[in-house]
Amino acid sequence: MNVCVIGAGTMGHGIAQVSAMGGHDVTLRDIEDGLVADGLAAIEANLDGGVERGKVSEDEREATLARLDGTTDLAEAVADAGLVVEAVPEDEELKKQVLSDVSDHAPADAVLATNTSSLPVTSIASALDEPSRCVGLHFFNPPHIMQLVEVVLAEQTSVETREFAESFVDGVGRTAVVVEDAPGFATSRLGVALGVEAVRMVESGVASPRDIDAAMELGYNHPMGPLELGDVVGLDVRLDILEHLREELGERFRPPSLLRKKVRAGKLGKKTGEGFYVWEDGEIVGVSGENDA
Repeated sequence: MNVCVIGAGTMGHGIAQVSAMGGHDVTLRDIEDGLVADGLAAIEANLDGGVERGKVSEDEREATLARLDGTTDLAEAVADAGLVVEAVPEDEELKKQVLSDVSDHAPADAVLATNTSSLPVTSIASALDEPSRCVGLHFFNPPHIMQLVEVVLAEQTSVETREFAESFVDGVGRTAVVVEDAPGFATSRLGVALGVEAVRMVESGVASPRDIDAAMELGYNHPMGPLELGDVVGLDVRLDILEHLREELGERFRPPSLLRKKVRAGKLGKKTGEGFYVWEDGEIVGVSGENDA
């Protein structure tokens, strides 16, 4: 099957890699040549790392790269696609516009998926003439490592589209959980509930970020503590999800002042070098503010 992924950023190129490793011919599309090139280069780097760690064979690497292509031409990218996955920034109107544009050029029977982590899939699907072929495919960061994919059913999603989505997820070696289109779905809602309470605990001096994260890692067998995870995901992303859930579900999702302060200061986590932790070369080297006078 031909798969098109719209958006060559972290999530987009990761989904493209997973799809190509699953045996699909994949076109990665973005609005600038440089963004497409960066996405394809990131996939190659991921595969090289997999080879070095013995997780990917040389043959798998070469076969995956052979299935990948990139372009800035939307019509060309989706012309023969059986599945299109948009992975553009978390802006509802942008996602609606992208999928609407895709529907003008993609085959009439192509499934159109959104990789949103919290936006209403039912509303996104409403931008399409045939909303029954729209579904949420919520991959997790980084997609080439994380095994879970949330299949989010819009009110309009047909049984055939649901079955297609579950089959696709299984075929690329991932595990699907199927959820209805409720605010925050299952994972974002539970994940930010834990994360926001961890931020409140730091804010009120209950414990340090390191100790809070260690408690969840060692006491509850979480692979990563909630504050480190927030840094990895992006504190701006966490804030946006909380604002959405507060609007939909009430004040228990009110963002803490400390989170707002960090986002205003540009301390967004791993991608900016500082959030609750200080990061260098993708690794934690300290706790934010621990050396402040």
